Amino acid sequence: MPKPSGRKISDKGHKLSRRSLNVRELSPRFLIVCEGEKTEPNYFRCFRVNADIEVVGTGCNTLGILECARERRREAQRRGLNYDQVWLVFDRNGFPEQDYLDTIRLAQQEKIRVAYSNEAFEIWFILHFSYLDSALPRSQYFNLLTKYLGSYQKNQSDLYEKLLPYQAQAIRNAERLLSSYLPEHNPARDNPCTTVHLLVQELNRHLR
Repeated sequence: MPKPSGRKISDKGHKLSRRSLNVRELSPRFLIVCEGEKTEPNYFRCFRVNADIEVVGTGCNTLGILECARERRREAQRRGLNYDQVWLVFDRNGFPEQDYLDTIRLAQQEKIRVAYSNEAFEIWFILHFSYLDSALPRSQYFNLLTKYLGSYQKNQSDLYEKLLPYQAQAIRNAERLLSSYLPEHNPARDNPCTTVHLLVQELNRHLR
């Protein structure tokens, strides 16, 4: 019977294989489909994360962004590049109540997550500075943000950096606001409210 050579077989190849298997875990793929074409995409593209994030600004209504997300997910599946998380970002913004609620319901049925805001996405920005539980017209959102930031324009590209120092407070305020409507929360009628913080928390899990 031949004696063992005493040479240790390198497991370098096995280590590389394990590393390859971990790539998907380390770099999850997000699809974020936004109703707005500039403000929301500009904000989410600024997150510095160890993840593959595709942000799409559609300019579509609520059900339209759901269909866009469906199409992009199907196309990714055909190419063998599945998304780990798919999100919709949209506002109440005067859309018909039933369309708004149907978008939330259908998305959840299809394992698509929702970051909605009533009345507008800017409520998320305001919550960085103060707790607001009174319904306001959109014009007053802009007035408040001008007060807090010194100046505010829709679509500006530096909002993420300006707001980042106050983000933890915004999350607390958003959670408090959402819980104030329980146990019978109606996303279409509870004004103001937002679940943008849920998407922010998911992205923060992958910060560089």
